[in-house]
Amino acid sequence: MLLVSDLITATLLYAQASLFRSRALSALASGFVFIASLLVAHMLTFPGGFTANGLLGAKFDTAGWIYLCRRGALPAIVLLYVFLRWREYKLPPSEPNPSPLIGWGAAGAVALAALVTVVATSDDLLPPLFVDRLHIARNTLLAINSALVGLILAAMAALFWQRRSVLDLWLLVALSAWLMQLPLSLVGWGRFTVSYYAQFALMPAANLILMLALIAESIRLHARLALSTAARRRERDALLMTMNAMAATFSHEIGQPLTAVTTNAKAELNFLTRPQPDTGKAIEALRASLDAGKLAVEVIKSLRAMAAKEPGRFTEFDLNEVVRQAADLLDRELAGAKISLELELDESVPPVQADRVQVQQVLVNLLINAIESFAETRGKTRRISIRSAPFDDRAVVLEVSDTGSGIAPGDMERIFENFVTTKPTGTGLGLPISRILAEEQGGRLWASPSSGHGGATFHLQLPYSNGPPPSQLA
Repeated sequence: MLLVSDLITATLLYAQASLFRSRALSALASGFVFIASLLVAHMLTFPGGFTANGLLGAKFDTAGWIYLCRRGALPAIVLLYVFLRWREYKLPPSEPNPSPLIGWGAAGAVALAALVTVVATSDDLLPPLFVDRLHIARNTLLAINSALVGLILAAMAALFWQRRSVLDLWLLVALSAWLMQLPLSLVGWGRFTVSYYAQFALMPAANLILMLALIAESIRLHARLALSTAARRRERDALLMTMNAMAATFSHEIGQPLTAVTTNAKAELNFLTRPQPDTGKAIEALRASLDAGKLAVEVIKSLRAMAAKEPGRFTEFDLNEVVRQAADLLDRELAGAKISLELELDESVPPVQADRVQVQQVLVNLLINAIESFAETRGKTRRISIRSAPFDDRAVVLEVSDTGSGIAPGDMERIFENFVTTKPTGTGLGLPISRILAEEQGGRLWASPSSGHGGATFHLQLPYSNGPPPSQLA
């Protein structure tokens, strides 16, 4: 169990060393390979395990020396880890970290463990640790344990002084568990005693602490990565949806004046190519085409300001004049659909304070919707009425009524939602955009059924120029 946990810990540390190009983490991982290799040597040389004295030419105290070297390995490795990491932090930010040398580190750890095993099995290189197979030399054990206590405390002090990560905190916990084992070895007098087995009971806790912490941290990092990836994917999908909506918005809003440009240009060409050219009507169509082109430019500027969240260009203007301009812009569409347009404009209403281009966009959208509402109607009066009147002492209302197919009562509010349309070829963006534009002017836009002849009525409310600021009405 100890061998597997040490190798798993080494693997996790090597993975981090490769990711962060850290020789400090590589040295720490190699230290656990060294500790795991000493476990194999300890098992092979333990007296009574395979032979009476142990394999590899072992003696009574060979396994004990290997065990004590293993006990001192972790604090020594931690000191090396702290030193190498301190050097890495001293590197300039522009200078990349050197290669972690993972392969060399693992091979060096195994070779060093083999060297320790050779020294522990050699005669006269180390003082006696056991007087026989069971009983330990107390003076030697006391001196070695005192040195180990000092080494562990030095490693804990260095790690505490230079702690920078969660790994450092768990290394402190592991060293504390190793430190707790030393008093148990001091009260014992040899192998197979209560203190002896108590030490081996604490060893899994000391070994497993760091492994479980690394596994938990790896799972946490992978979870964060998965959540971050999912968040980026949602952000990308939202961005794509926004881009699609913006593209549809530009297509919808710019398409109307450009269609007027094309229609008037064709009419102009038709007037000029007749056997008897009608220059007067051609000039009139050309002017209408130029007006539509100017409107397209203004719409582009307005949409760009909306996308950039720039403040609108509020000016004072006559709403009735904007109504007449919109009617002139769509004159040929109305004539082509055989729809009569009635204007009931109250000339006494004061000027309004708003963005003229955006108000004209809203009005054109409403007229286009009214024209398209007659696509499937037969045998009915084809009429659109525009009426302006005071709404109260602060605002004017503009009503666009038609006798078309109308709107179902349950759809009166839904038609202002994005991508909701009652037309086979509709985009579902015209009315939502129109409502947004109306609210940006400090006004409102809503719909109701038309009385008498079916159809629908759209109400556009806008503030007077001498009323409160649009932000207070919105």
